[in-house]
Amino acid sequence: MDTKKKVLIIDDDKRNIFALTAVLKAKGYQCLSAIGAEEGLQLLEEQKDIAVVLMDMMMPGMDGYEAIAKMSQDLELKSIPVIAVTAQAMVGDRERCLNAGAVGYVSKPINVESLTALLVKYI
Repeated sequence: MDTKKKVLIIDDDKRNIFALTAVLKAKGYQCLSAIGAEEGLQLLEEQKDIAVVLMDMMMPGMDGYEAIAKMSQDLELKSIPVIAVTAQAMVGDRERCLNAGAVGYVSKPINVESLTALLVKYI
C-alpha cells in the first residue's frame, strides 16, 4: 500500500468514520481514524506518514478549529494538509474553516467527487 495515500479521519461520530473509510478504501486510500481531536493529534505524533487529515470541525471537547491551531504550532504537523469535513454549511462557514488553516472544505453529506478531487490535489 502506498503510504503517501494515508488519510487520518478525525470525527466524533463512528458512522461518519465508517462511511468515509469505506469510500476512501475503495478508491485506494489507506485510512486511520480517531474519535475526537485529542486522539487524532496523538495519532499524528505517532504515525509520521499521514498525508492528509479529514477533520470534523464540530466535536465535543477539542473541536476542529482548536486541533488545526495546535497542528499549526507544531513544526512536524503544520505541513500536513487538513480538509475540513463538517455539517456546517451556512454562509461564511467555508471561509471560517479556511481561515482557521484548513486547505479545503467539504460539507456533509459528503460529495465523494469533491472530496476525491481535494485528496488528489493535496496528496
